Amino acid sequence: MPRKSVPRTSAFDIDTFLKKVDGGKISLDFRERHIIFSQGDPADCVFYVRKGKVKLSVLSARGREAVIAILNGGSFFGEGCLTGQPFRMATAEALTACSTVRINKEAMVTLLHAEPAFAEVFTAYLLSRNARIEEDLVDQLFNSSERRLARLLLLLANFGKDGRQEPVLPRISQETLAEMVGTTRSRVSFFMNRFRKLGLIEYNGGLHVHSSLLNVVLHE
Repeated sequence: MPRKSVPRTSAFDIDTFLKKVDGGKISLDFRERHIIFSQGDPADCVFYVRKGKVKLSVLSARGREAVIAILNGGSFFGEGCLTGQPFRMATAEALTACSTVRINKEAMVTLLHAEPAFAEVFTAYLLSRNARIEEDLVDQLFNSSERRLARLLLLLANFGKDGRQEPVLPRISQETLAEMVGTTRSRVSFFMNRFRKLGLIEYNGGLHVHSSLLNVVLHE
């Protein structure tokens, strides 16, 4: 079941805070499908997503790609540089047009030490994302591909996150959905058609996800 994000303990606004930070950061906009950084690039900064969606993926030695996350506005990525990773472990691609803030490693470390409120929000985000990763693992181990797809669509629509459901999802290929669910494109196509016929999703200028899709996740 999609879980609510960890609530912030204050009215701390990251966007407002970052606009006031002097030095060590820059605002960057990326067009759809732009590669923000590639697997193997030097890891020297952290990104914050103001608007848009970012896809994180990894490529195996045999050339097989696996999508590990799709991040919404309000997310951080690239934080591996803070733990001593010299190179990027994944590729970050703008799934939609994105507005981001690039914060270099040194500036990020300084902010985390000097600004307790920012450090608290950043830590809460990382804990929330780690919990999501654990849920994804349980999902892969115990749930059917149909339920995994339903859960993924609800998560992409931000269902259950403070009422901020997105009415229309960005264009995400069925191949990408299949990679994230851990099944084949044909199975994703079959389930998507089934969801549509049941009135759980609809295509009208984009993909609309209805809250009734939650019944598929909750159904035993």
